[in-house]
Parts: sequence; C-alpha cells; structure tokens
Amino acid sequence: MKFKVEDYFVPWIKGIPMYISNHIELAWQRPELHRMMSNENPNPPSPKVLEAIAKYGAMDNRYPDQGLVVRGKIAEINGLPGAANVMLGNGSSEVFDMIFRSFLEVGDEVIQHTPCFGIYKLRCQILGGKIVSVPMVYKDKQMCYDADGILNAITHKTKIIVVANPNNPTGNFMDEKDFIRIAETGIPFIVDEAYIEYAFHKSMVKLIKDYPNVLVTRTMSKAYGLAGLRFGYALGDKKVIDQISATLIPWNVGTVPMWAALAAFEDAEALKQRVDFNNSEVSFIEESLSDIPGFVIFHSYANYILFDCGATGKTGAEVLKYAQERNMILRGETEKYGSNGWFRVTIGSKEENRMFVKVVREFFGMKD
Repeated sequence: MKFKVEDYFVPWIKGIPMYISNHIELAWQRPELHRMMSNENPNPPSPKVLEAIAKYGAMDNRYPDQGLVVRGKIAEINGLPGAANVMLGNGSSEVFDMIFRSFLEVGDEVIQHTPCFGIYKLRCQILGGKIVSVPMVYKDKQMCYDADGILNAITHKTKIIVVANPNNPTGNFMDEKDFIRIAETGIPFIVDEAYIEYAFHKSMVKLIKDYPNVLVTRTMSKAYGLAGLRFGYALGDKKVIDQISATLIPWNVGTVPMWAALAAFEDAEALKQRVDFNNSEVSFIEESLSDIPGFVIFHSYANYILFDCGATGKTGAEVLKYAQERNMILRGETEKYGSNGWFRVTIGSKEENRMFVKVVREFFGMKD
C-alpha cells in the first residue's frame, strides 16, 4: 500500500500559504525604489550597535547563552523585577507564536481588533484556532477602538485577546481604562507594543504588576532600527513567562542579536534621536497634506501614517501605482468601511518624506 504525504498534514494547516511580504521582495529585487512601506527605520544601526555586531560576530562559533544580561536590562528599563519577567524571541512574530502555542487548542478562539497586524490570524490558524475579528469604528474621520465589542465577543472558547498599542495600521491608542477592563477578564491578554518607543508614556507594561494575564510584546525592528537582526521580547509575570518559555526552541536568538540589542538599549541618545526625528517628520507629512480636499489623514504615534482618499474619487491602488512609477513603494490596504482609498506610508529619510509629499500633492492636483 502506498501512502500520500499530503494525507499526513494536520487538516488545519492545509491550504495556508507561506507568509510572504511581496512589497519587501520587490524592494530587494529593485534597490533603486525607496522603501516607504514596511515600517522600517530609515536610519542604520548606531555605531555602538555596529561595534557589538563586529565584536560578537567573531564569537559566532559558540552557542549563545540564555540572554540574562539583555533580559535584565529590558526588565530594568520597564520597571520589572528582573530577567525572569522577560522572554526573548526571533522578532516579535516568534514571540506571538510561542504565546499562542501555550494557550491554544484546536477550535479555541483568539479575539483581535481590526484592522491590525496579520501575524495574529496566521499563528492562530496554524494551530487550528479560530480568529474572531472585532472591527474598529470609523466615524468623524477617526478610527476608534471598540472595547465593548471586544468584551461582547468573549465566549467560553476565548483563550487569547490581542490589541496593538499603538495600533498598526491606524497609529492610535486605546484608552487605558479599556485596557484595564479587558485585563480584568483574566483571559490571556497580549498588548502588542511594537511601536511604543515613539510614545513610551503610553505603555501598558504597568498592568503586569496587577494582572498576571497581561503580556506585553515588543520588537527592536522599529524605533531601534534592527529589523534585519530579528529580536523581539515579551514582558510578563514571572510564573507566566516561565511556563511560556517551555515552548522556546533552544538558542532561538543568536549571540549577535542579543548583544547588539543590549548595545541599542544602552545607547539612549541614539534612540532619542531616532524618535525625535520620526515624530517631527510625522508632523511634517500630516501638515503638508492637510489641505487636500476629501483626503483623510489618521494622526499617528508610530512610524507610519494611514490615509483614506476614497472621498477624493481616487483609489489607494492608483496612488501606489503613481508613486511606484516615481521610484517609491508605498503600502496598500484592503477595501474597508465602504472605501477603496486606503494606503499607508512609512516614515523615510528627510529627503524621501519630502519626495512623498511632492508625489502625493501632484497626484491630487495640488499646487504649491
């Protein structure tokens, strides 16, 4: 009897494709295009980080340790007792995977607030879970969180709730009192703070002390500018972190990323420069495009800005095409809330941001 290998796949992963970011593939294939689509930092790593990469790259013949030094530094920055409150991952994407594996069985539910980062749905489906999407409310040219909608979506199958803070792609924050309301359910609650360094005072890490079900996830890919090194982490109650850490693949984070991350954490001035530059450029772009009739700009506390040009009679796809013809990659968005005018820009260099403003104003027929 001959068996077919496809019959051995667990049924819930059948038909799920590999996660590929086509816009990133395009950027590597065509380096002449300006990368203003993936929420990357336009600034290269700081000299101190590059020194650490060179130093520890020469030690890559040795296995890494468990990262107690960098975990301790992360705990210190966030006012947590120590390294045991921190779990490291190969980017925050792996951190989500480990958390989801710790709580989900086949048929269990994960509540997400949409629009949001696509990795939550992917990791849920890979484990045979069911994603429950609660849409944000779009009104008065603002995207509003719906905490009541999240709470009303809870069932006996709900095993995880995940909310981004600030949200990707809308760039705004949910009210602290609503984070508390969700935390009080006792359900594992992931607060995704991938972009929190741009407005650190809005972090919900303080909830961990009173709510052991709260897990805060972070990445070094954004404000710190280390997307290529793949370094993420989770913050939480010691007992909870201990248990989730059982899912760790041994040596999941390499020596170079760990020590490079430590150098980045210790280089507070470099982070401040990047944050100040980003926030200034966000203001520049928002102000420079504010006079386009029918053009909706969502004020951002991150390193990207979301737009809706549906009321102008144009589509987001048309904007992307026009920009790419001028050597610039922007990020598309799916049709939602009755509009197909959605698109997003990542904050680039000073020159790129001015180029972006010029291209958008030209597209909408605005004269300076």
